Amino acid sequence: MEKNWTIKVFFITFILALLFSFITNFLGSFNNIILIICILLIVFIGIIFDLIGVSVLSCNKKTLHSKASQKIKGAKMAIRLANNASSVSSFCNDVVGDVCGIISGCLVAILIINLFSNSENLTIINVLITCVISSLTVGGKAIGKKIAIKNCDKIVFNVGYLLSIFSKDNK
Repeated sequence: MEKNWTIKVFFITFILALLFSFITNFLGSFNNIILIICILLIVFIGIIFDLIGVSVLSCNKKTLHSKASQKIKGAKMAIRLANNASSVSSFCNDVVGDVCGIISGCLVAILIINLFSNSENLTIINVLITCVISSLTVGGKAIGKKIAIKNCDKIVFNVGYLLSIFSKDNK
């Protein structure tokens, strides 16, 4: 199982990175305001997936089993997430989180070049903007972790519910 998961993670990461790289190159030609919005959106996606990954590791399966016994939609999917917490957390935190970090970094580089390519203080501007985005990412993830640990059962159930809407089982 672990070997198959490693291979799957490799290919999923490759495909996501490829997809986001194309998107990054495409976004480079857009207005800088749209680029800033995209950077913030990608940082937010990374934070949300980090929150989900921590929640899955922290959740109480008894709460989810209780909801499943009441036949509440999404509870079975939430249990599947909790039973595969290591893989789900790895995907959310490592695959999606890391790809979002890389892509937001690329978009920041494009933004800096777009805005300040003729500036003599490019290094200082580069460092400052990179620090702001890094702080938003790390600070957001720190806040997200506190929220995730405090509300882990609700978060895992809500993710399970959302996934159950798109699942073949639809339960």
